[in-house]
Amino acid sequence: MTDSDIAAAREIMGEFARLTGLDPAGGPPRRYLWTDAFALCNYLGLFRQTKDEAFRDLALHLVDQVHHTLGRHRDDDPRRGWISGLDEVEGEMHPAIGGLRIGKRLPERRRGEPASDRLEWDQDGQYYHYLTKWMHALNRVSRATGDPGYIGWAIELAKTAHTKFTYDSPGGGGKGMYWKMSIDLTYPLVPSMGQHDPLDGLVTYCELQLAAKELKQSPHPDLSAEIADMAGICRDLSLATDDPLGTGGLLFDASRIAQIMVRGGPGFMGDLGLDGRSGLPSLLGDVVDSALLGLEAFADSGSLRLPADYRLAFRELGLSIGLSGVGVLLHMIHENPALFGGDSSLQVQVEALQSYAPLGEAIGKFWLDSRNQEAGSWTEHREINMVMLATSLAPEGFLGV
Repeated sequence: MTDSDIAAAREIMGEFARLTGLDPAGGPPRRYLWTDAFALCNYLGLFRQTKDEAFRDLALHLVDQVHHTLGRHRDDDPRRGWISGLDEVEGEMHPAIGGLRIGKRLPERRRGEPASDRLEWDQDGQYYHYLTKWMHALNRVSRATGDPGYIGWAIELAKTAHTKFTYDSPGGGGKGMYWKMSIDLTYPLVPSMGQHDPLDGLVTYCELQLAAKELKQSPHPDLSAEIADMAGICRDLSLATDDPLGTGGLLFDASRIAQIMVRGGPGFMGDLGLDGRSGLPSLLGDVVDSALLGLEAFADSGSLRLPADYRLAFRELGLSIGLSGVGVLLHMIHENPALFGGDSSLQVQVEALQSYAPLGEAIGKFWLDSRNQEAGSWTEHREINMVMLATSLAPEGFLGV
């Protein structure tokens, strides 16, 4: 990160605070869980980089706004209060235990109401992969502040999400997952499984387990059953994708897996109860291989030669963010050969990933250009594009565990 990168990220995140009613407060805040998870990590990263306590304060205020907006029923819903069903006092103590709404502009589809592929994208509910991003962001708050309460909220959210989004497949076929659930988590809205949701869940649960151990929470929260479930779903799962956002997510998960291995050490990996087929070193190799396939496919697609109107910034920026963590991943493998099994093929594959670093830089440069931010593809998704551009400029707050 250069001083100019940090300055640009500061400017973007200041504008985001004003646009969404975070600071200064005025009128109902506009909260959206995916965007806010990245924003929270950005504010924490800027606090660490600049030592400006205003960014820490924005981060903590954002947590409060998200919980009091997306952890409660919509204003146009006849239901009131916390979506968990807890009373006001208990809800304040456990604000994410009922999950968190996505923050879509339209009400959710009611039980029994016919589905519309067109409308579903704009209808509220809960997404598992948004919840895991918020769990990660809450862990980053605990890391930044030393306050274990945030990791406690993250683990409560993890247990609720796992219970509600997973199910036993008929005929003993193992666990399955829903992609989208109702606001109160009582029925699925999209019953199919997100391609990377099980991987996201497995890595996030391991991250939270490590954080709880290092923060010395007592009693020690245990996610071993949830970790075992997700490891089972991940077995033989196809991870490769030509979607740049999906490939960026794989790179993010690869970075987190390596950090968990290094920080937790061999003893911790044993505590996770993962066997040879689903253990973190084996999983890391699969994720890296899949990410490399995705990068090759995207680079060959010619998408980056298209004008801004035909490109989606947040999807490309997700890839740029993931690529920014590859250098650290390679360094961890170099510094800990025994931990990573001394497998030279893993190092070769990660070095191949690193060769795509200029692609990530080109994406960031393209979307920093104010002329490209005039395109409808930017303005229609302005807030998520802004926040992920800031993350690509200053990724440290997001990429850690």
